Amino acid sequence: MTEFVFFGGKGGVGKTTVSSAYALECVDAGLETLVVSTDPAHSTADVFDQEFGDEPRSVEGYDGLSALEIDPEREVQDHLQGLKRQLNSQLSAAMVNEVDVQLEMAHQTPGAYEAALFDRFVDVMRSAEPYDRVVFDTSPTGSTLRLLALPELLERWIERLMHKRERSIDLYEKAAIGNQEPRRVMDGDPILARLRERKERFEFAGETLRENAGFYLVMNPDELSIRETERSLETLDEAELPIRGLVVNRLTPEPDPDEEGRGARYLRQRVATERDRLERIEREFDAPVVATIETRIEEVRGSLLEDVAAGLEIDVDASAGERARTE
Repeated sequence: MTEFVFFGGKGGVGKTTVSSAYALECVDAGLETLVVSTDPAHSTADVFDQEFGDEPRSVEGYDGLSALEIDPEREVQDHLQGLKRQLNSQLSAAMVNEVDVQLEMAHQTPGAYEAALFDRFVDVMRSAEPYDRVVFDTSPTGSTLRLLALPELLERWIERLMHKRERSIDLYEKAAIGNQEPRRVMDGDPILARLRERKERFEFAGETLRENAGFYLVMNPDELSIRETERSLETLDEAELPIRGLVVNRLTPEPDPDEEGRGARYLRQRVATERDRLERIEREFDAPVVATIETRIEEVRGSLLEDVAAGLEIDVDASAGERARTE
């Protein structure tokens, strides 16, 4: 069974580096792995020095590793056009233009991005059978957490809509006049069918995220990142999503003992401050610190990415891949 692993965190903390390094660990453990980037910056292409698109593409130089990049803006537009096609086929010509206007306005409101991206997430999860592990390099924390909270919220919303629609149809059928047999509108109602399909989709997503997924938060050793991570942990916990741990990235390397001067003094003071913050994180946060990564001078790609992967030390259970190959 495919396992889904999410790396989240505020913008700029190094989620792409960590998620890509973790993907290399999975491949080294024998797992067929897919990296999915949902960050508009699409840094995954920079890390692997290769262009990716909306469909999985093999990563050059790494057997068993594939990647795809989701374009959020295109997903919003595709989502809009899909809704238009479905509704226009069910509405009278007089209502089509008005509905199109309302949909255009709705897709400019907060939440449209998350709704469209959520559908793409579900598509990826439903088509993940070829992979043992799917690694999501998610967008910055706020939008990602709103996205991950959608299944339960939308499931309840859909249930209320279905109840109202069924009640409306029931009243319509009971209004049949005379001895005429009432039309069984409920059986073939396209709107009710659509609501049921959406409900099933949300149930699948909610169950998959709770039962077959794991979440890591990437952070830096600074106060803003610490506060953001604290809020994210609370949100994930409230949504009953499994938090596996924290990755503290961009720790300052300590200078050699014989180094002196202003630069060395600055680095030692910074290292001491970060060490205090790391101890505070380990002491106060419920989630364990599963990895710490020092800052690299150069951009992390190629051999440097492999170096980060070797020191990541996040536990990778290879049993899924082993089962897949023995079945």
